[in-house]
Amino acid sequence: MSTAIVTGQPVPGSTLENDLRSLGFDVRVAADAAEAETVLAAAPAGDRVALVDARFVGHRHALRLGLTDPRFPLAAVPGAVTAQPAARQALTRAVARETTAGGGTARGGAPARAKSSVGDVDSLADRVVTALDADGCEVHRPELGSLVAAVPADPQARNEARQAVAAVDDEAVRLKSAVKSRDGFFTTFFISPYSRYLARWCARRGLTPNQVTTASLLTALIAAGCAATGTRAGFVAAGVLLIASFVLDCTDGQLARYALKYSTLGAWLDATFDRAKEYAYYAGLALGAARGGDDLWALALGAMVLQTCRHVVDFSFNEANHDATANTSPTAALSDKLDSVGWTVWVRRMIVLPIGERWALIAVLTAVTTPRITFWVLLAGCAFAAAYTTAGRVLRSLTRTALGVPPGVKYWGSTDRAAQALADLADSGPLAEAVRRVARRGLPGLAVPAAAFAGGAVVTACSALTGFGSVLPVIGALVYVLTSALAVARPLKGALDWLVPPFFRAAEYGTVLILAGKAGVNGALPAAFGLVAAVAYHHYDTVYRIRGNAGAPPAWLVRCIGGHEGRTLLVTVLAAVLTAAQFTVALTVLAVAVALVVLAESIRFWVSAGAPAVHDEGEPA
Repeated sequence: MSTAIVTGQPVPGSTLENDLRSLGFDVRVAADAAEAETVLAAAPAGDRVALVDARFVGHRHALRLGLTDPRFPLAAVPGAVTAQPAARQALTRAVARETTAGGGTARGGAPARAKSSVGDVDSLADRVVTALDADGCEVHRPELGSLVAAVPADPQARNEARQAVAAVDDEAVRLKSAVKSRDGFFTTFFISPYSRYLARWCARRGLTPNQVTTASLLTALIAAGCAATGTRAGFVAAGVLLIASFVLDCTDGQLARYALKYSTLGAWLDATFDRAKEYAYYAGLALGAARGGDDLWALALGAMVLQTCRHVVDFSFNEANHDATANTSPTAALSDKLDSVGWTVWVRRMIVLPIGERWALIAVLTAVTTPRITFWVLLAGCAFAAAYTTAGRVLRSLTRTALGVPPGVKYWGSTDRAAQALADLADSGPLAEAVRRVARRGLPGLAVPAAAFAGGAVVTACSALTGFGSVLPVIGALVYVLTSALAVARPLKGALDWLVPPFFRAAEYGTVLILAGKAGVNGALPAAFGLVAAVAYHHYDTVYRIRGNAGAPPAWLVRCIGGHEGRTLLVTVLAAVLTAAQFTVALTVLAVAVALVVLAESIRFWVSAGAPAVHDEGEPA
């Protein structure tokens, strides 16, 4: 139970206390700051507490946004402020200062009065927010848009505020805000118009976002099972269920935003289940094709490798630009200019094949064509999307650097935070670390991504151009270890250093794919699929930890699973010393071992209290 302290004299006809109770608050009344301090001290230590001015007039959803969002320790709207247990001390200190000040200027120079949205009103809640700001506390202030939140100064202002409340449909705003402000064309026009109502239906029946997320996963797994039957009826059912899974996938996020039910576990489920669903579906298609005598495991693994590398490009570029404060690239300027032409925005969002368009494409092709056609079209579409986005980002990075950056202005990858994020995404293991300590000095400028690319090209080429059992891939892997270490020997702050992690991913995954294909025995490619899926999960887990400002996975985990260069070298050695059948068994054992270790650590982290309570609001994946 949360506690809301309504301060000041009650206003006849006000629905404030009922609104607060409907939001789950136990309402207490305090006549002045001194009494509010007493009630605050008596509130259970583990409770969320809120101070709300008795004269508050506004929408219930404005109160919900300001007082119930679990992601922010401190939050406020005009006339109301709230603190979660972690921020109770800061709130208590601010209220004590107001009590001591007795309505004058708070100690420390903080003004005791604050401007409300309607008139200049002496509101305790607003004065406390001002004191919190003066103390350097970060107070979240939600965007209210057309919603009303005010403390009227007189009866006329109160009447005007009430009329403003009546003029705006609180529920319509709440439904609209449940949908991401930026999403793909298919999601925006074919899913969200009705999935938001499904989210409201779930909220009114007490369902949680995690339950909807789990239902989406189960639906996708059933779809994969239908695809694995290899029958036309199974393929049609698989396509329909895949779309149904995507509807639920949109609904869980909309439910989280509609009901403000964010959680650490929900962040983990939402971050990882999309990939699990998509890659499980690839496996189902490959199994279904195998029932018809068509071996498509190489295409399934290729689709997973390409899609994962695409995501790493997105993640690395965004992290390199995380702290940028200026945009001087003509490529970026052209993109901004195109954004003013509405139809180009949707075209550019569609051609990058975000998750909505991609799943719709897979579902339709599964239902009306064959798995082979589905995979080839998917590979072609994803390859074009990857080339388009990567080329644009390379041009943006290079032209920005070429133009020069004014003093004091940050640019791509220039900060220590960005460099550390790229180093974490690189996933370098003990071999690269040992070589780096010996080499000490790193490479200059564009030689960094060039070395990462060259090393990956060497190991994949050595694997592709020789027969199974050759020692040449091992030599290529040793070269890869050396170039990988040189690429990360200094902080990744160069214009194109964000390409280093995706080059590493392509080299590792590509080598596993090629060697498994060269083995030429049943089970080798499915085993490779499992290994890449396990390693890719580790890399996605790293991404979402960084996004939540929770840091990378612990160093012991990276050392335990070898780092990208260690795993690559190990796979090439296994291919050189084992028979094809033994190699398949070794890949299977390695896949299981990696999966168990990374899943155990990931689950431990995401269900712990230290994980970030967020929901992915980034660009569609």
